[in-house]
Amino acid sequence: MTNHTDDNKGYVLAKDCPSREILNHLTSRWGVLVLIVLLEGRKRFGEIRKQIEGVSERMLSETLKQLEQDGMLIRQSFDTVPPHVEYYLTDLGVQAAEKVHDLVDWIETNLSIILQAKRGK
Repeated sequence: MTNHTDDNKGYVLAKDCPSREILNHLTSRWGVLVLIVLLEGRKRFGEIRKQIEGVSERMLSETLKQLEQDGMLIRQSFDTVPPHVEYYLTDLGVQAAEKVHDLVDWIETNLSIILQAKRGK
């Protein structure tokens, strides 16, 4: 992650680089969790919400829209009654989800050490 002039690659430390917005979406409070849930496979909205405890319908909807706009997932509608919609990761989304999953795994593995540090012990 060095400063460069390549227009095809982002530089997240630059204040106007669009990579910051994407980083914000991927690492947002709910973005990380959505990516992890969808790494398991296709899910309906209700299934995602059920797995991510504490997320409101509004926040989940916003997060899904952001990740879809960033090319991380696909929202597939089926022409049925009642309406049926599924979400799944794109290839790019799988790559991002795997990276985020590694970070989450590291946090869960080191949670006791992190909590001790927070308590100052």
